[in-house]
Amino acid sequence: MTKTQRFATFTSAMALAATLGAGAAFAQEVTLRLHSFLPEQANVPKNILIPWAEKVEADSDGRIEIQLFHAMALGGTPPELMDQLVDRVADIVWTLPGYTPGRFPRAEVFELPFTMTNAEAASRAYWSLAEETMMDEDFKDIKPIALHVHGPGIIHTTDPVEQVSDLNGVKLRAPTRVTNQMFAALGATPVGMPVPAVPEALSKGVIDGAVIPWEVTGALKVPELVQNHTEMGGDKALYTAAFVFAMNKDKYEALPDDLKAVIDANSGLETSAQFGRQMQEDDAPQRELALDMGNNVITLNDSQTEEWKTAAQGTIDAWIAEMDEKGIDGAALRARALELIDASTN
Repeated sequence: MTKTQRFATFTSAMALAATLGAGAAFAQEVTLRLHSFLPEQANVPKNILIPWAEKVEADSDGRIEIQLFHAMALGGTPPELMDQLVDRVADIVWTLPGYTPGRFPRAEVFELPFTMTNAEAASRAYWSLAEETMMDEDFKDIKPIALHVHGPGIIHTTDPVEQVSDLNGVKLRAPTRVTNQMFAALGATPVGMPVPAVPEALSKGVIDGAVIPWEVTGALKVPELVQNHTEMGGDKALYTAAFVFAMNKDKYEALPDDLKAVIDANSGLETSAQFGRQMQEDDAPQRELALDMGNNVITLNDSQTEEWKTAAQGTIDAWIAEMDEKGIDGAALRARALELIDASTN
């Protein structure tokens, strides 16, 4: 091979390397930071967020990397998560709309008392209603991935609670504006705080109890801190909380189309339903743990539950009136939510 031929071969090799390098740059990995407020060992990170991240990474052939930051590891407090998403502190967050009262009014319809039947059906309804009424309103500044609820909300207290009057004067942590209003109307003294603050508040006597689903009680050591747990009878829960799992809108729009497709394939109605279903499936082991510890699990009969339904109706009426003042047809929104839940349940 002549010197000229060797030079030509070298030049061709360099050109090929440059071409391959350009292709690699075009197909470069995207790193997304996922921020949430529960510790890694809790059920939601363990059984929902981490598996979701792993599936997205696998479906993208490794081109998307999800960095998970649990327990507010990127800083701030849980109520700041939505602003962190909009401001690009995080690319994806899992949080409660109720942590920022008034910002997502339509999502509150699922938190109204005795609305939810089961978490999977209500989560399907939540996504469907959001597509009808929320995406261009409440969620216009973000890219929702999943919208879901948890299983039946349970009252966990130091002293037993059976009748509504048993709540009188009880300092009770509730998760959202709607639930705080409801428990205030039922005679309790609501104390607002993000769920990670519950163990310390219980241990120091700042609160006498908390309303949360069974699934998170183990991570928060609630059965070790209170011994009474009250469940409603009938086919509807006393309350549930609405969650949003969302991506920064600009970050999503900047993705190449094939990676948008990966996110889209792991978003939407079925993803929402799966998240809700998983949260409720994680209730049973934690309930069993409380029973194994000898705790008092009180399941109200239908007659007892009717007292709670009657007492809670004022919260529904007040919410509808408040929505009407905002220019939102609250009665129609609730009727549609119940219709969608019923359709998803049957």
